[in-house]
Amino acid sequence: MKKLFLLLLTAFLFIGCSSEEENIYDYIGTWSGKYEGSEKGTWYIVVASDGKVTGTMHSDDTNENYNISGHLDTSGDLNAVIGLPADGEFRGTLTVEEDNEKGSGTWRNSVPTPDRSGSWTGEKE
Repeated sequence: MKKLFLLLLTAFLFIGCSSEEENIYDYIGTWSGKYEGSEKGTWYIVVASDGKVTGTMHSDDTNENYNISGHLDTSGDLNAVIGLPADGEFRGTLTVEEDNEKGSGTWRNSVPTPDRSGSWTGEKE
């Protein structure tokens, strides 16, 4: 009975880990797009296999670059900050469906002052 229990427990652990890895796996890679609002420009992020997100926003208005860093969970929810140290936020959702890999959300940046904010859209490259 113990062997059967251990076998089933091991199988469930592999199934649980596998589906989580598959969900993150679908998001791994480079995503890019445009942002607009009180400022406009382009952005790109790279999603790693552990869900870590790194990237850059480039402002067409100020010709400045801002770092993006954060995390993506297995459901596609993106929670990132702008700047080092954090001066703003870059949040939204990435969606991976058949032939439809898109993302959208909101951004806010407080450097340089005054605060600027708006929305962003993009897709997986």
